[in-house]
Amino acid sequence: MRWGRWRRVFLALGATDMRKAINSLSLQVHERLGFDVFRGDLFVFCNRRSNLIKVLYWDSTGFCLWQKRLEEQRFKWPQNAEEVLEIKPRQLEWLLAGLDIRHAHKRLHYEMLG
Repeated sequence: MRWGRWRRVFLALGATDMRKAINSLSLQVHERLGFDVFRGDLFVFCNRRSNLIKVLYWDSTGFCLWQKRLEEQRFKWPQNAEEVLEIKPRQLEWLLAGLDIRHAHKRLHYEMLG
């Protein structure tokens, strides 16, 4: 799946009970995270063992829930104190590939003087 068509991706930090499905996760987005789940953003959740990720989004005709379960490894899920972390779609691809999104090269901006 290519995640680049979405402009905003939010990680719900901490562990999420993965027995939750669309209704419970969309309610969590609204009540706990304070976001409008119908804006078309991606909301990403991870379990305590960091081997299962669910991605919830609204695609204008209904909710979609995508999940990935790792059989032997663990996702590099951020352990920040924040409740939610906004990342770029490209960073979501890195996370799903097993990379640590916090250690990517920072983008540099230069201007010509004179």
